[in-house]
Amino acid sequence: MEFGLVLIIAVFVLGVVAGVPVAFTLGIAALAGFLWEGLNPAVAFQQMASGMSIFSLLAIPFFIFAGELMLHGGIARRLVALASACVGWMRGGLGMVDVSTSMLFGGISGSAVADTSATGTILIPAMKAKGYGVDYAVSLTVTSSIAGILIPPSHNMILYSLAAGGGISVSALFIAGIVPGLLMCLFLALAAYVMAVRRGYPAEGWKGFRQLAWTFLDALPGLFTAIIILGGVLSGIFTVTESAAFGTIWALAVTILVYRALSWADFKIAVAASVRTSAVVFLLVGTATAFAYLLALYRLPEILTEGMLAISDNPVVILLLINVCLLLLGAVMDMAALILITTPIFLPVVTAIGVDPVQFGMVMMMNLGLGLTTPPVGAVLFVGCAIGRIRIEDVMRTIWPFWGAILVALALTTYVPEVSLTLPRLLLGYGG
Repeated sequence: MEFGLVLIIAVFVLGVVAGVPVAFTLGIAALAGFLWEGLNPAVAFQQMASGMSIFSLLAIPFFIFAGELMLHGGIARRLVALASACVGWMRGGLGMVDVSTSMLFGGISGSAVADTSATGTILIPAMKAKGYGVDYAVSLTVTSSIAGILIPPSHNMILYSLAAGGGISVSALFIAGIVPGLLMCLFLALAAYVMAVRRGYPAEGWKGFRQLAWTFLDALPGLFTAIIILGGVLSGIFTVTESAAFGTIWALAVTILVYRALSWADFKIAVAASVRTSAVVFLLVGTATAFAYLLALYRLPEILTEGMLAISDNPVVILLLINVCLLLLGAVMDMAALILITTPIFLPVVTAIGVDPVQFGMVMMMNLGLGLTTPPVGAVLFVGCAIGRIRIEDVMRTIWPFWGAILVALALTTYVPEVSLTLPRLLLGYGG
């Protein structure tokens, strides 16, 4: 192995261990590699600029801004009311509401953190007031929020397409996430129901079809955001970037003109949060592009592919190894950074054993999404515990059934290609 490869990996690992932000660690490691190879440092900055100067990346700040508008503009509260009218009558009804709201909100915002903030702020206190355990409320909220990563739109899928070289259709990735996302939520709902029965949690009363119809009509303007985004992409009227822009404009119009819930102060908060998040994502994209350039220069993807195939040529074994690796990495690093770093490394491995890139994208989303709910750097877990005012250690004691539900969905997505590829083939004629 070349010393340059050892150098950049060592610098990266030391930076992560020292607590340096991943974006800066990637940039420092890349700069060290360029200097070692005797290349002009300006090349590193050229790589960063080229990585960030991709038109399709404009969809990311639009999706992030739309999620913030929904969080502060009253859409989340109406989605909770709709979910409550639909499934609140079941045993542990508020738990079912939690999962259902995550499906609805995730299908609009595409952000697990925004999902946890929006639904958690409403449902965790509500569950506490009804006698639910705080550990149950927080565990279910943070794990179901992963639906925002799988159910379209998802800016993480745009990052995956970019990291894969731009040759994977973002539209195919969006559609491919629907079934795995719904499947994961179904298993989470089953786990929530079993735990609710065992703990004797109450059921909410059936509110009648009139209430259901009213909450649906009230939530419909917000839900139409998802229709604009997905409908525009599927019909071919809009590109993904254009759909994101029109969806954001619609969300802004709904929160200001229809719901009249977005104050000027909330609007400024939404703008500031979107700018901060978008800036971090774009900096990550730039530094990861420079880092990936060196990984390709040192042939790391080829080396890893040869090494894994030397261990076994059985696709089941190789996919299991990659899943374990992604789960471990997801526990210690940010999701966006891992997508940008690991995709160029693992994608050649899985394509060598016949796995479709779109299917592997869903496997990666679910794996790294699970990492958001695990210590020590699980951002979603921290948000949920802060809202519930509970220690992470207390949540860890009872979150296992929900992790198990996600792992079952992950296994099906990994080893049954039809789970993620059937809809893209039917709706888009995908033939990858």
